[in-house]
Amino acid sequence: MEFTQEQKMYAEIVQKAWDDAEFKNELVNNPVATIEKFTGKKLNLPEGKKLVVRDQSDESVVYINIPAAKSTVDAELSEEQLEAVSGGANVIWPPKGGDTTFPFPGGTTGPFIPTIPILTTI
Repeated sequence: MEFTQEQKMYAEIVQKAWDDAEFKNELVNNPVATIEKFTGKKLNLPEGKKLVVRDQSDESVVYINIPAAKSTVDAELSEEQLEAVSGGANVIWPPKGGDTTFPFPGGTTGPFIPTIPILTTI
């Protein structure tokens, strides 16, 4: 499976936040400006949407994300989703042994979270 530009950028942002406490603080407090500064690209957020970054790096806390409720009646998968499902990938997370890192392109590691394409070229 090949990573999209958005997934690669996400991995770089997460890695930078892990490595740089000041960057992480800026990202949590002003995500749009911080990401635009880091990437040199304008964020293309849909009308009426905002970007929220939560620091979930405290390993003593269990976080639950409650996504928006959506109807699944007659739901169809996109071609990309069908390809991912048909590939037969079976990932057990977290893996036994406690290693909770995921290898990203370029040697970075972190949680694999597909992203919505919000980065655009200036």
